Amino acid sequence: MAGKRPTTIAEYIRAAPREAQPHLRRVHAILKGVAPKATETIKWGTPFFIEPRFLFAFSAYKTHLSFAPMASAMQAFRKELEKYETTKNFLKIPYDEPVPEALIKKIARYCLKAVGERKDDAFW
Repeated sequence: MAGKRPTTIAEYIRAAPREAQPHLRRVHAILKGVAPKATETIKWGTPFFIEPRFLFAFSAYKTHLSFAPMASAMQAFRKELEKYETTKNFLKIPYDEPVPEALIKKIARYCLKAVGERKDDAFW
């Protein structure tokens, strides 16, 4: 994403590679639907949702989108995530595969609840 750095999530999505944009728009809509009151911001060049602490983030790469929930969410959903490429902190969603909408919603709801209950103070 060359040029002027995006300052909003909408700008981030517009600046992303064309093949990434449908996935980015869909994930953004899912996360906004789960956490409509969360603050949307760009931190370190990445879209973040905060309420009042980190809930989740997502970012575009050449061949995939990365969804980054809080670390405890990756652990809590490890069985459901087995069929996907993951790291300790990220779910990778290739652009040539459908967005796992139901799973992302479940993970996002978990994060929102955990922050509300102050169960997870860790960013990653």
